[in-house]
Amino acid sequence: MKTGVRMKYLNDAWQSLQLITVMDIIDVLIVAVLVYKLLRVIRHTNAEKLFKGIVVVLVATMLANAAELNEISFLLNQLMVIGPTAIVIIFQPELRKMLEQFGRSKLPFFHRANEGDPQTLQLAIMRTTEAVGSMAWSKTGALIIFERSESLDEITRTGSIIDAEVNAELLKNIFFNKAPLHDGAVVISGGRIKAAGCLLPLSSNLNISKELGTRHRAAVGMSEHSDALCVVVSEETGSISLAEGGMLKRHLAVETLERLLINGMMPATEETKKPSGGLLSKIRGMKK
Repeated sequence: MKTGVRMKYLNDAWQSLQLITVMDIIDVLIVAVLVYKLLRVIRHTNAEKLFKGIVVVLVATMLANAAELNEISFLLNQLMVIGPTAIVIIFQPELRKMLEQFGRSKLPFFHRANEGDPQTLQLAIMRTTEAVGSMAWSKTGALIIFERSESLDEITRTGSIIDAEVNAELLKNIFFNKAPLHDGAVVISGGRIKAAGCLLPLSSNLNISKELGTRHRAAVGMSEHSDALCVVVSEETGSISLAEGGMLKRHLAVETLERLLINGMMPATEETKKPSGGLLSKIRGMKK
């Protein structure tokens, strides 16, 4: 008897599997990706607690319906009716962030390659790290943004347009603590200083160390809203940090920063795959 029941279940399962089409699999995968993206966006945020609350309400609704608790079921069902609108309102920042991440995908017709001559970009990186090393030694606070595939025109409009060749002395003058533009960020685009004194969005990430100041929060916030590379020099400690994709790498050596910028900004050619020392010595030789 048990064998017959088992065979019936297996036959039913096999028949159900035969009804699955390729589109059904694609449909499930798309839903899984959307749920995964949403969970990653709300992780370690206040929205995570709200999401858990929604799950509790859903479970309570099913239990109330099963137990035929009519009054509680009515109240919970009414709550479920207005739930979608409430979710959109409550999760508006997280939903916007998720859509921005999808829009950041490098689609062939929408991807804008980083403009500028590779040689110019290499020199810009070398001169920037030269300035960063000097400012780290003197504990001069700095915030430098390297534009990549996503345009930062909205950010540059908040500052003063410069459009100058990257120069270590110019960067140090901009961030001199009595200079009018030292509190804002410098945006480097296509190997040139595009603007200075720019305002950046602050990160709302609660996991950022309390010892970090506004510059670091601005760098993380900028890296959350774009694919830019954000270099920070701490005014208190002289420590060098790099923000990318919402993550902050701290206490970097100048050589490490230089290598990270080259890997992040330059195309993966055979030359850039070599150890950074050989490439950088070539760049310095070109400067001389």
